[in-house]
This record gives sequence, structure tokens and C-alpha cells, in this order.
Amino acid sequence: MYDVVTFGETMLRLSPPDYRRLEHAYSFDLNAGGAEMSVACNVSRLGLRSAWVSRLTDNSLGHYIRNKAREQGVDTSHILWTKEDRVGVYFVEFGASPRPSRVVYDRAHSAMSKVKPGDFDWESILKDVKWFYTTGITPALSKSAADATLEALRTSRQMGCRVACDLNYRARLWSEDEAHKCMVPLMEYVDVLISTEEDTAKVLKITGESYQEVAKKLAEQFNFEAVCITIRTDLSVLRNQWTAIVYADGKVYDDTTYEVEIIDRVGAGDSFASGFLYGCIFGDVDKGLRYGNAYAALLHSVPGDINWCTLQEVETLIKGGGTRISR
Repeated sequence: MYDVVTFGETMLRLSPPDYRRLEHAYSFDLNAGGAEMSVACNVSRLGLRSAWVSRLTDNSLGHYIRNKAREQGVDTSHILWTKEDRVGVYFVEFGASPRPSRVVYDRAHSAMSKVKPGDFDWESILKDVKWFYTTGITPALSKSAADATLEALRTSRQMGCRVACDLNYRARLWSEDEAHKCMVPLMEYVDVLISTEEDTAKVLKITGESYQEVAKKLAEQFNFEAVCITIRTDLSVLRNQWTAIVYADGKVYDDTTYEVEIIDRVGAGDSFASGFLYGCIFGDVDKGLRYGNAYAALLHSVPGDINWCTLQEVETLIKGGGTRISR
């Protein structure tokens, strides 16, 4: 039924405009923000069939989040609604050199943190699904959320559904040791790992002399089908270089390094995952790398976690399209 099913929390995202600090903000731009919902929305915008599975508070705030996914063609019929818990919130304060951007969370006791095994009929949801996607954020929310993630991963393996996982380590949610203890057993069920070199060292305790060596070690230790490492170089707060590599079948694939001007960098890794899944479904890991890399680069040019850029813009960028005005 679906090309991609994702599982995880989405929060309300509040950002003060005009580079204001949170302490002197008088208004906020509102968005829905969450890695797994973003991937479901992004792949739908690229033309795939997707569903997002989560637990949400049954009030106007939860409905707002649900509606943002539905706007992008995502199936939200598997959301578990509750009247007992809250919707998480996070604040993004945009910086400019020398002041970095920062994130402040207000997500404790959220609806998704109360999710538990048995809440979803995974065999029905994952029937004939090509890819299941989640991140390390979901099991970080609570012990029950970690158990629910394991249940989903085990069912994916049983159903023949390939699994992609982004480590997405968040220090404000758990310690490196807690993440390591939880995430290592989950890797048994993961086919494609997406990460940064930094998160790999913190969560899986694997380091190397180069990105390529780290990817190779990961693939060999955990028997991954592919390992994707995204690479960001900060030239300033508002100008970065972005690229990625993939290790698969004993070979390293690399791609163009894009210089990006940052309107909003939140969600770049999610956009990479989205483009990678699209490229793999309609090609191979090399196509996945090129589409993921370009889609992530384009994400920096639009506000919000969801990538509003199109498949045509991705393919134009891959072909070397410039920045002259399109008429």
C-alpha cells in the first residue's frame, strides 16, 4: 500500500521572526516539526505513497499537526489519539555570526512519550510496504517508546520491509551511554543507517580517520546494507557547505559538495533521508545519494522542517542548475 511508513513524534515549532532572541520576542512563526513526519511529507511531495504513525493529543494543537501532514498527501489514519497528554513544543532561535542558532525543548510528558508496544497493528500497517523509517529520537522519549520502536522494527523484518534509521542523537533527551545501550540492539533490524560522524561516535562508539573509514566500520560491524554519512562544514552561521557519502557493497560513493545560504537548516538530515529513499526506490544507492544530497541542500533555502522544494528542482540541481531567476 505504501512506499514509506514513518514512526515518531512531531511537535509544534515556534520561531521568533527577524532573528529576535526568545527573551524579547513578541510573536512567533508556527510550524509542525518532527523528523519522521517531515520524511513522510517530503517523500509524498517527491511522488511516493507515505503514512506517518504517531500518538497525538486530541485537541486543536494535535489536529494542526495532523493537518500539516495531510496537506502533503500523507496518510494519517494510523495516528493514535489521546485526550490525556500534551503536544510537545520546541523553540528555534535563529542566529547570525558570531551568535549560533539554538533550540529549546518543552516536550516532557508528550503524547508520543507515552506510546507503548501493542498500540499499533504493525502487521496491517506494514503489509506490502517498501521502507520503514524512524530515528533515534523516538526511543529516546521513554522506555515504553523504545519498546514500541523495537516492536515496529521486529515486525518490519518479519514482513520483509526494509528499514532506514537516522541516529539523530539529542543530548537533551538522553546521555551518550543511555543512547548506546538502547540503540545498539536496535541496529540488528536496520538495513540502512543514516548518521553524522559525530552521532556515530557518541551513540555507536565507532570512530575512524575519515568519514569513509567510519562508514566501512559501521557496515562491517552491524551488517548494514548501506551507511550514509551527512557532512556539514560551517563557514558561518548563515553559510555552510553540505555533502554526504554512502558506503555499500564494499564501495564508497560520494557526490557534489553544495555551498548553501541558510534560511533554515532544521530538517536537512530528514531531507537527505527522503531523497535517498526516493532514489533507492527508483534506482540504487548512488541515485539515492545524489537525490538525497541535492534535496537536503535545497532544504536550507526554505523555512520550516518540511522541504517545499520539488522533484524538478532536485533534478535541475543535480544537473548543475544555477541560481539565475527562473522565468
